[in-house]
Amino acid sequence: MSFFTHLECSVPCGAAPLDPRGRHFLCTCGAPLVARYDLDAARRWSRDTLAGREPNMWRYREMLPLFDGEVPVTLGEGFTPLFHARSLGATLGLDRLYIKDESLNPTNSFKARGQSAAITRAKYLGATTIALPTAGNAGNAAAAYSAAAGLACEVFIPKDAKRPFIDECRLYGANVTLVDGLITDAGRMAAETGGPRGWYDVSTLKEPYRIEGKKTMAYELAEQMDWQWPDWIVYPTGGGTGMVGMWKAFEEIERIGWMKPAKRPRMVSVQAENCAPIVRAFKQGTEKAEPWAGASTLADGLRVPRAIGDFLILRAVRQSGGTALAVSDEAMVDGMLAIGKHAGVSAAPEGGAAWVAIQQLVADGAIQPTESVVLFNTGGALKYLDVLNR
Repeated sequence: MSFFTHLECSVPCGAAPLDPRGRHFLCTCGAPLVARYDLDAARRWSRDTLAGREPNMWRYREMLPLFDGEVPVTLGEGFTPLFHARSLGATLGLDRLYIKDESLNPTNSFKARGQSAAITRAKYLGATTIALPTAGNAGNAAAAYSAAAGLACEVFIPKDAKRPFIDECRLYGANVTLVDGLITDAGRMAAETGGPRGWYDVSTLKEPYRIEGKKTMAYELAEQMDWQWPDWIVYPTGGGTGMVGMWKAFEEIERIGWMKPAKRPRMVSVQAENCAPIVRAFKQGTEKAEPWAGASTLADGLRVPRAIGDFLILRAVRQSGGTALAVSDEAMVDGMLAIGKHAGVSAAPEGGAAWVAIQQLVADGAIQPTESVVLFNTGGALKYLDVLNR
């Protein structure tokens, strides 16, 4: 059964709850909408029922936006490995460093989770064409899941994006529009083109369901760590749905009784030096992040000059007692190579950035040698191999 009940404003602004059986994108106040569940009723759902379920994110379907009788659009996403990176951790004197390897999702990144949830909901809401702006991996995932759902897909991507991202969208049958500028420019064009045509927009946080797919990373982490939170989660942040989704999941997991309320992980948001709006806002103490002018980085997933959910990201970081750090492109590549050499993991620059942030936190004395640390490798290196030759 499903405990999914309604949508509400993430602020909240006082707007009435919305029926999720209708199409809804942003709240009338312009803030993102979030999915809500009957958490009191969900307390009768035992985590013991997970035993024997298929190893994908839909093992938690009771707390996902799927109504009774509906079948998810799935390619086997989720339940990615969490492994003890002993050799990598030893280089910094860390006894309990873990890597959650999202590169093993379909289309090679964590974006598969969000698009599986969003396109499942879009299908049951009667969508015929999916549309979105992308820096790369989100477009690849949207194209793949649209194909699996039998829907058309329109992808708007900066023309200077890496060729593998563009080609993979086309591989899955998507129509690709190359855009002068950044992902914000692609988003504007996607809205102007798709709005009048009724295309279903799955832009980051402009619809409520990609967060729901991403939050399953926290459900998996809890299950894989025997229902104890790590001390630290280090997460590369562009649009921020992964960070926002996991913070949402912590509360859900506690409220339904699967874990007792406890100290949650310290959340670390990692960005690129030349595109770090969240880091700047964190240091300035503001609730929202001003757009970053002249954004540039070789990590396409981090080249997001403005995140619509900036206040939600900053809230998670601050309430957890975490921090936000910026990393240079050169250091990211060094991080990729270190993770490959010492852990055997194919890490995108975003994952490399997370490793560099851990190095900084250890050097500063913030992370202690005995604390547990989870590095999220959000994507693989195969689409980025050209950066290794720079």
